[in-house]
Amino acid sequence: MTAGWDADRFRAAFDVSRETVAALEAYRILLEKWNRRINLVSANSLPQFWQRHAADSAQLFDLAPGTARRWVDLGSGGGLPGLVVALLAREKRPDLEMVLVESDQRKAAFLRHAAGRTGAPCTVRDCRIEEIAGETFDVISARALAPLPRLLALAQPLRAPGAVCLFPKGARHEIELTEARRSWHIDLRTVPSITDPQSRILIIKEVQRVT
Repeated sequence: MTAGWDADRFRAAFDVSRETVAALEAYRILLEKWNRRINLVSANSLPQFWQRHAADSAQLFDLAPGTARRWVDLGSGGGLPGLVVALLAREKRPDLEMVLVESDQRKAAFLRHAAGRTGAPCTVRDCRIEEIAGETFDVISARALAPLPRLLALAQPLRAPGAVCLFPKGARHEIELTEARRSWHIDLRTVPSITDPQSRILIIKEVQRVT
């Protein structure tokens, strides 16, 4: 069942405090306000914030290794999933370093403002993803950023040993996988999304270019 998400259901599903839910509600209000001036998310999705954005992002948190210390979210845009994950980490994993990468200066400004207002512990990098090559991360996420072959190319230089990529994908995930396997050997498992029966989360543990 995916319908009927609200703040109470979110709190029960992810076992978070009222403070975390309050921070997410503050984020929701900011997202709605800024979205009138900057295209952060589809305006039609905002009434379903707790399902389409909060829960859809938060489900990645529990899929990350418990030993992870650095997490990078590529093309964070309006903060999904990165800002939501950072708010959960503040309560559950305060040792987790969150880095949000966003090249659009206006979106990066929103991310900094939202992080400051909600207390989300994260660093915002207003640069292209290629500019942080050389840094490594234990978890790499991206939501609605690019097709899978492109995501793999962007993520590969950022992978620490044993790193995991968490890529939510919609109904075309099998097509994207077929395309990606033409250029990459991929060790992965897929997990059904809790918010959309047609969507899957790709959990990629090993990936190498086809030679």
